[in-house]
Amino acid sequence: MNGIHYLAFLDRFYSLQNSMQQENITTIASTTTTQDEAQIRQLIADQQSAIGAKNIDRILAPYLTEVIVFDAIPPFQTKGVDALRHTWEECFPCFRDSFEIETRDINITVSGDLACAYWLFRFTGMEQDHPAMQTWMRITSICQRNHGKWQIIHEHISVPFDPETSKAAFTLNP
Repeated sequence: MNGIHYLAFLDRFYSLQNSMQQENITTIASTTTTQDEAQIRQLIADQQSAIGAKNIDRILAPYLTEVIVFDAIPPFQTKGVDALRHTWEECFPCFRDSFEIETRDINITVSGDLACAYWLFRFTGMEQDHPAMQTWMRITSICQRNHGKWQIIHEHISVPFDPETSKAAFTLNP
């Protein structure tokens, strides 16, 4: 192999090697994102299971101590996990002993140690005329990874409203 062919060979070799390394980096990043999304989906599923079981300790487990929640029910803004505990304690007498939550359209975006998840949900397993059964609600959760564990640092729960009447738009069709 003469010098020109050898240089062309090395150039092609290093180009392929670089391409393979870039592909591996992309694969690793994609796998990590997929794992992060799976962990956040599990966090959501675990929390919804805890809500249906009315297990306040399990509900609060994924929240950062200083969480801020904008809720669809009073007090509408809750600061801190202790205040959130009080909100759940006040809310649970309105529900049956056990119920379920139906979820749809979960979207999760992960960027490093931050993630945003949003989805629709509604309560099920109660009388059809129960107020909680009358609408789909919207939720957005902002999560942060702390010491390898995802925590909810902010949450926003809402119902749609009719701007002409300023009243909540309860609908079973999201």
